[in-house]
Amino acid sequence: MTAQSDAVEAALDAVAETAPEVAAGLRGRREAVDEENPSGERMTAADVWADDLLVDRLTAVDGVGEVATEERADAVDCGDGLAVTLDPLDGSSNLASNNLMGTIVGVYDATLPAPGTDLVAAAYVLYGPITTMVVARDGDRVREYELTDGGRRLVADDLRLPETPTVYGFGGRVPDWPDAFERFVRGVETELKLRYGGAMVGDVNQVMQYGGVFSYPALRSRPEGKLRLQFEAAPMGYVVETAGGRSSDGERSLLQVAPEELHGRTPVHLGTAALVDRLERALD
Repeated sequence: MTAQSDAVEAALDAVAETAPEVAAGLRGRREAVDEENPSGERMTAADVWADDLLVDRLTAVDGVGEVATEERADAVDCGDGLAVTLDPLDGSSNLASNNLMGTIVGVYDATLPAPGTDLVAAAYVLYGPITTMVVARDGDRVREYELTDGGRRLVADDLRLPETPTVYGFGGRVPDWPDAFERFVRGVETELKLRYGGAMVGDVNQVMQYGGVFSYPALRSRPEGKLRLQFEAAPMGYVVETAGGRSSDGERSLLQVAPEELHGRTPVHLGTAALVDRLERALD
């Protein structure tokens, strides 16, 4: 293995080893704290705790040069090497109702901010009835693991999006959707089953397992979208594309979108290739 490959594996191992600790540590940390992240969102005690824990573990990995998270204004410089991005606790607003949430990881061979074309690996952890981790590396294949205190147990060696779609999930308030997107939705909802839980990791994982489409579109009130390109959209796009699906900002692959700033936002569409192609035609 090359030094870069070793560093990628070590970073993914650090996340896998820390994830069960994150899952167990959510208890007692539901309350909001008097802090906002750089995007102006109120943080929970769990956001702060998970961010501190994961950054501490990743900055200690040899070959990782910077770590940036959704909760911090600037990247943490920790030497020379790869850049790792984190959404430490995606869907943390679901803590109040005890619903799904997760962690999103991107590993970039570039200084941040960087486009998804510089990703060499991406992964997401899902804190559900079972804690799982879905990993894409080198654009090769997607693997799914169950996580325990002892590490990773492989459960799928080549996870692929089913060609026949089954589910859909769309974020944002319906009155705030652009007309073209709403027309697309009205067609899709006659064909597929609604699955939307308010955490990107959980919603995209449904699409990964059953086929379909997830979107958080441009909104009338927020044409730039809600989700962060560097921390959420590009890494999840990398996973979905590696699994044979497509990602899009409405016009092009999310991996082709050049970030203008570390915390920049984008519309997000992920899923079965034929459905994302159809969505782009509807928005054109």
